Amino acid sequence: MRFTRCAMPRLFRLRHLLTPLAALLLAGVAMAADLAPAGPVGPAGRGGSPTNNGPARSGAADAGVSRTAFAGSGGMGTALSRIKDLASIEGVRSNQILGYGIVVGLNGTGDTLNNAPFTKQSLTAMLERLGVNTRGATMRTANVAAVMITANLPPFAVQGTRLDVTVSALGDAKSLQGGTLLATPLLGADGEVYAVSQGPVAISGFSAEAEAAKITRGVPTVGRIANGGLIEREIDFALNKLKTLRLSLRNPDLTTARRVAAAINDFVGGDSAEPTDPSTVVLQIPPRFQGNMIRLLTDIEQLRIEPDQGARVVIDERSGIIVMGKDVRVSTVAVAQGNLTVTISEEPQVSQPNEFGQGRTVVVPRSNVKVDTEGTNKLALVKESVTLRELVDGLNALGLGPRDLLSILQAIKAAGALQADIEVM
Repeated sequence: MRFTRCAMPRLFRLRHLLTPLAALLLAGVAMAADLAPAGPVGPAGRGGSPTNNGPARSGAADAGVSRTAFAGSGGMGTALSRIKDLASIEGVRSNQILGYGIVVGLNGTGDTLNNAPFTKQSLTAMLERLGVNTRGATMRTANVAAVMITANLPPFAVQGTRLDVTVSALGDAKSLQGGTLLATPLLGADGEVYAVSQGPVAISGFSAEAEAAKITRGVPTVGRIANGGLIEREIDFALNKLKTLRLSLRNPDLTTARRVAAAINDFVGGDSAEPTDPSTVVLQIPPRFQGNMIRLLTDIEQLRIEPDQGARVVIDERSGIIVMGKDVRVSTVAVAQGNLTVTISEEPQVSQPNEFGQGRTVVVPRSNVKVDTEGTNKLALVKESVTLRELVDGLNALGLGPRDLLSILQAIKAAGALQADIEVM
């Protein structure tokens, strides 16, 4: 009984001491879980449950993948982009198809058969296939137009799928409004028929003409047929059976390719991905993902990295637009913009003879030419910039317009003080 009376208070005190300690431990675990960055869903899911593709991946491992991608990208404060937006999968692409056809039903706005012999020949051949012989006959219809049909065959398109087609006039037709495209085969680069197009043409422009006036809005000789193409042949591409995958960067860059490969390796484990050139990253499919390519790609394309690019200044001389990247740097340089002003004024004077003179009245030109080279613009110093904002502020301090900035940037580049490539559009 004494042992019982002594033990019960100790047990009671120990339980009261453990309760706040356990609460603190649980709060610490919850705080650590909230601070850990959420990684992409791995092959085993976010919870780490085992699947048929391989061993389970824990949530901590997924968080480690995200931390590695962020660290390689330059920190959490930078703008990160998905690999899905930076690269495309080699082989997963669209294919261009086109065909030649006839649009009928135009309200006198079609081709002139005498000026478009190909339209006349096409109309004659079509009628012969339908059992109508028109050879040697004179045809003056203006309700027919020869057109070219273009479309893009999407990847993995199956037989029976519909696609949009664009119809463009080939002859001297004035408008395709109200016309209907007859069945036209669409060919690929190999000469095979991949789709057939037919249907009413919808145009966004219009044209109205009278005897003394004419108005045209948009382009009435180009139209579109929504779901006007029917796919008849599929392009075989066994994506799920590939052993090696190639990712093509949309903007080739060595640093970006290396970061993409590093992010993929941290996710799948090992050295499966390797950049082979500035635009290509080769991925050897791990054994646990072979036969399940879609799951691997959906996880990889959600990884985020910071893309890198070279310093570049893009100049459009026609519109005066200047676009500079954030990595553009300029060394300390002095810039002066000449202000040459030439003023020419004409003040003609009339010269008349005396009252009893034998002369005649003439107009004598008086020209005044003034050249001013003492402009208000002086030699300005553009200091070495650290950020793009400082560079822009330094150039704007000269008080110049876009046209003058174009010439100044090209002159700074020629002097070797601009550490960027200039691309003139």
